[in-house]
Amino acid sequence: MSQTITLYVDGACRGNPGLGGWGAYIQMPEGEHKLYGGEPETTNNRMELTAAIEGIMFCPMDAKLIIWTDSNYVKRGITEWIDGWKKKNWKDVKNPDLWQKLDAVCENREIEWNWIKGHAGHAGNEMADQLANLGADQTLEKIKNAEFEPSNTQIKSDKKKDEKDWLLDDPFGFDMTDNMQNEDTEQFDETDIQQDNFEIEKSPSDTVSMSENSHPQIVITPATIEAFGPRQLILDTETTGFYYQDGDRIIEVGAIEMINRKLTGSSIHIYINPEKEVGDSENVHGISDEFLKDKPKYEEIAAVLFDYLKGAEIIAHNATFDMNFLDMEFKRAGFPALSEVCEVTDTLALAKSKHPGQKNSLDALSKRYEIVQRDRTFHGALLDAEILSDVYLAMTGGQVSFDMDSFSQQDGESAGQTIRQEIQIDLPVIFPSAEELEAHENWVKQYQEKHGEPCLFAK
Repeated sequence: MSQTITLYVDGACRGNPGLGGWGAYIQMPEGEHKLYGGEPETTNNRMELTAAIEGIMFCPMDAKLIIWTDSNYVKRGITEWIDGWKKKNWKDVKNPDLWQKLDAVCENREIEWNWIKGHAGHAGNEMADQLANLGADQTLEKIKNAEFEPSNTQIKSDKKKDEKDWLLDDPFGFDMTDNMQNEDTEQFDETDIQQDNFEIEKSPSDTVSMSENSHPQIVITPATIEAFGPRQLILDTETTGFYYQDGDRIIEVGAIEMINRKLTGSSIHIYINPEKEVGDSENVHGISDEFLKDKPKYEEIAAVLFDYLKGAEIIAHNATFDMNFLDMEFKRAGFPALSEVCEVTDTLALAKSKHPGQKNSLDALSKRYEIVQRDRTFHGALLDAEILSDVYLAMTGGQVSFDMDSFSQQDGESAGQTIRQEIQIDLPVIFPSAEELEAHENWVKQYQEKHGEPCLFAK
């Protein structure tokens, strides 16, 4: 890589659909660049995509790009959903022309995608937003100067009507000046445009499949339960010893996937040739040098394992131990540290906080929470991950108490009694739909553009 370049990209739309602009603020080692443009009739999502495309195209092919966008539609689309869209041959995908163009400009590039909260005071994001609005202003001037010709392919606006947003337009009358203004918005003929929906299209849990270059002894099990939401991976490793600093290596990795507190059935399991003797650690895990001699080396499986783990929340018991070894192994194989691309939750730390002064080993927690006993004569990564998943769910389930007044009348006498009931409840996590996410993002952007200040409801 010749250089690392940071890009902040953003889109703006005055009405959705309506006049729009895009901006890309590019920070290169030799200086900064500001790109912007716009379209007379477009949508916010199209401007967000265009900003990313134009920014990437401006950068050299051999540069590493670190991209920041405040659009989850763009970030998750290019990193999570696009493979599913390709498999479906882009059927029912909104903005396929821009998604295909973004996919093409990303090909053979090293790109790190990041989400940033919009209008939160970050200098790079604020600059990209200013550029996007500058692009819209410039486009408006061109419209006034008749530089844009009407097109049948563009969104038509034959009628206008007063179309107020109850929250956006100050329902409680705090902004008297704004209430006196009559802002018309255009009504668009639905036969002339396919509305831009923030649409989540992915296979259940986006399970990673084995690539053609992966070793046949990498076992990846596909998900059997349909679940959508952030991925959690309950993970365990086995090693040749305790000290990664002294040359100890990983010999086994096991991880199982959980989404919304449900195990999806997806898992990954790998035995690895550590290129050194396992020594006395065999007494712990029962894995011999003879067993490992035909197993793949870490650099052979690193790409597949990294692809499966990245972006998820890693849950491990004494997570520092596992993450130190994984970070070391991935760095040796030429990858970033796993802890840089994953959140980490340490169940040992949770247990110590919840049960101070008690034994908090995996065996002790299994007994405390009455987890079904399994044969742990030898530690195994996948077995320990399965046990840990049960422990984690039990340890984080919690209890909810309700005070209820029970009134009864017996033998002509009435008495009031307060009964406290403890009810064990697994609280479900309900995530917004694709349409709700898009509507929220668009509303927040309109509010912020209208009032010039961050919105209380911004994510």
